[in-house]
Amino acid sequence: MTEAFNLKIPHGGYVVVGDGRRALLLRNEGHALHLGLRVQHLFEAPPNPPTREQGTDRPPRVRQGERRSAIAQTDWHEIAEHRFAGEVAAALDRIADAISALIIVAPPRTLASLRHALSDRLKRTVIAEIDKDLTKLSIEEIGQRLTQT
Repeated sequence: MTEAFNLKIPHGGYVVVGDGRRALLLRNEGHALHLGLRVQHLFEAPPNPPTREQGTDRPPRVRQGERRSAIAQTDWHEIAEHRFAGEVAAALDRIADAISALIIVAPPRTLASLRHALSDRLKRTVIAEIDKDLTKLSIEEIGQRLTQT
């Protein structure tokens, strides 16, 4: 069974559905009981090759007395996902005057990155945060999941 949420998305309310690589900005052109979600913008992160192709050096080692230990390798994908969340938040901030209600739907890590990157003005408009990845669903299916119809 798929999980559904019983949200009331007001007319003109915005929904961001994203993950670390792709995000949809949707606007409800209908009303709370009969959604009419329309795509306002599609954000896509640039290609990000595997970490092994981005760093050629072996992980550095640190000496602590007689012990030596490796330092964890930089996770370039995680850095790129944080940067992407910041870009989405910056784009939302540019249209913040038009946003009276905002719902954010993203996997937990991306949701945390977006939450951190949002301006205080946008944070006040957030009416729901859902920690799910719905980016692979159609617009209609996203609406159904959000409103439990």
